[in-house]
Amino acid sequence: MKNAIIFGVVIGVLSGAWILMMHLLGYTTLTSTSPVEYTSVLIPIIGLYFGVRRYRDVEKNGNITFFEGLQEGFKILFAGGVVAVAFAILYISYVSKGSISDFSGKIFAAMLVGVISALAVSLLLMTDSKRVDSTRTQKR
Repeated sequence: MKNAIIFGVVIGVLSGAWILMMHLLGYTTLTSTSPVEYTSVLIPIIGLYFGVRRYRDVEKNGNITFFEGLQEGFKILFAGGVVAVAFAILYISYVSKGSISDFSGKIFAAMLVGVISALAVSLLLMTDSKRVDSTRTQKR
């Protein structure tokens, strides 16, 4: 769980810093989506990759199934989501003076990107597929 919290907090802090940086550069994150905003997708992808890879290499001794990787990815995303939503609430309340309903679409999109990224990272990093060997047949 320590691994998930560490990488989740890193993803959340980087996402919060990204929101603030977008504001400081003059991009609004509440109305329309600018092309520059799409680069923020790299934050959860890179964070999940390194988080699940560390979990596989350190805690699972180099062997991980798809579902173990997916479970660790979801733990990382949950921790990161809590931190990122806290940053978003602070941003909306004190910086942009908007409403959370203005930002809810972006939060849902981030959740969707996170789930797709977790699936891809788990598939990429799995080492033990636990498949049934198709060459083994039962004798009749």
